[in-house]
Amino acid sequence: MEHPVVETPNLDHLARQGMVFSRAYSAVPSCIAARAGILTGMNQHNHGRVGYEDGVPWSYKSTLPGLFAEAGYHTQGIGKMHFHPARSLCGFHNVVLHDGYLHFTRKQGLDYGAQDDYLQWLRRTKGLDYDLLEHGLNCNSWVARPWPLEEHLHPTNWVVSESIDFLRRRDPTKPFFLWMSFVRPHPPFDPPANFFEQYIDQTMPEPAMGTWAAAEDAENHGSIKDTRKGIIGDRQLQRARAAYYGLITHMDHQIGRFLEALNETGELQRTVILFTSDHGELLGDHNLFRKALPYEGSARVPFIVSLPNHQSKRRTSDIPVELQDVLPTLLEASGISIPDGVDGRSVLPEYKDDESLSWRQYIHGEHAYGEDSNHFITDGKCKYIWFSQTGQEQFFDLVQDPQETVNLIESETQASVLHKFRQWLIDVLREREEGYVANDQLVAGRSTVAVLRRNQKNP
Repeated sequence: MEHPVVETPNLDHLARQGMVFSRAYSAVPSCIAARAGILTGMNQHNHGRVGYEDGVPWSYKSTLPGLFAEAGYHTQGIGKMHFHPARSLCGFHNVVLHDGYLHFTRKQGLDYGAQDDYLQWLRRTKGLDYDLLEHGLNCNSWVARPWPLEEHLHPTNWVVSESIDFLRRRDPTKPFFLWMSFVRPHPPFDPPANFFEQYIDQTMPEPAMGTWAAAEDAENHGSIKDTRKGIIGDRQLQRARAAYYGLITHMDHQIGRFLEALNETGELQRTVILFTSDHGELLGDHNLFRKALPYEGSARVPFIVSLPNHQSKRRTSDIPVELQDVLPTLLEASGISIPDGVDGRSVLPEYKDDESLSWRQYIHGEHAYGEDSNHFITDGKCKYIWFSQTGQEQFFDLVQDPQETVNLIESETQASVLHKFRQWLIDVLREREEGYVANDQLVAGRSTVAVLRRNQKNP
C-alpha cells in the first residue's frame, strides 16, 4: 500500500516486480536485537537479545553472510552493522563500516573515527576534522534540519557509492552476497535540502492518536530533544515528519541509483533482492517517539522480496512475517541448505503461490524498556500487548483499526479472541528466566534484562 505522502518510486517498482509482505514485524524493534534476528535466523529467545544492550560480543555459530561465504559467495557488508566489537566480520569477507553515532564506543574512550570508514572518508574528502554531530542533531532526536554539506557526502549516498564500487571490485568468478545497510531513515533527521523542502509544506495526515494516548504533557517531556514521549509544537512536528519522509525518499533515489548500476553490470536479472528494516519510528503517533514500543509505527517494518525473472502472481501477502525469516528466504532462493537451529521460515512458497503452505499462527515480539518493557502477540489481524512492569494490557483490531486508536481490552465481543492471544503469550513466556508466568498466569513486575543470561557469554 502506497503512503499518502511519501514518494518511493524505486521501491514501488521493486514491489511491483516482486511481493510485498504487508504484515512484517521486527520482534525486538531496535537496532541490535533486530539485526541479530536477521543475522542468525533465530528468534529472540534463542539469539538472546530481548532489548538494547551494547558491548555484548557477537559470537554466533552460523550467520547469514557466513553461510553464503561457505557456499562460495563473495560476501560484503556496507554501512550499519552494529556488531560488537565494531569491526567484527560476523561471516563477511569484508565490512565497510558506518554505524552512526555509537554511545558505547565513545564512552569507552575509544577513537570512534578510527573504526568508522565513512567518517575517515569524509575527513579525507573535506580536509576537515569532521564528526557526526557537527550539525547539532542528536542520534535519537526529533529535532530536524537539512544536511549541511553537499549531497554526495551524505552517508546514504556513501553506502550506495561503496556498494557500486563493490560491484566493480568483486571476484567475478563467484556469485555475491551484499548487505547494504543504511543508517537513515533514523535520527539525526538530516535529509539533503531538496528532499526536506519536498515535504516541509506538504499537507500531511494527522499522526495516529489512540483514545488511550496521553492527551497532556504535564511534565513537559516534549521539551526533551530525544524524548520517548510527550507533545511537541505543531511546527516542530511538521519539520520532524518532513525530514523523516525526506530521508526515505532520498534513500529511495539512492537505491534507484544502485539498481541502475546493477543493471549496467548485467547482474540485475540474476540477483535476488530483499528490502526490509530493523524497526520503524513512532514520530508523534500517540504522542510517542523513537522505537522499542509494540505499536505499528515502531514494530511493523517493510518486507519486499523480488526474484529475478519471476513475478509473483498476487504481489501482496498478509501472512505474519518477521526478520528471522530473512535468512531462510535468501538461502532457499540461492539453493543453499538452511542449517539446524534456524527458527525463521522461507517466504518463497508464499511468493510462488504454493497452496500447501502452512504458516505460523502468530509472532511474539518484545522489548526490555524500563518501565515500558513490553510483549506483543500479533497474527497480522489483531494485536495483544502486555506491559510486563505494570500488567497493563491492550488489544487492537488491526483490520478495522489499523492505527490502533481503540483499546478493545474490555470488549465483551473480543473476549474469546483476547483469551487466545493472552494464552499464546503465556505459552511463549512459560519457561523464560525472568519468571513472567506462574500458575498459568502472567506475572507483572519481574526484573527485566536486555540479554538473556543463558546467552550472555556465548549468544
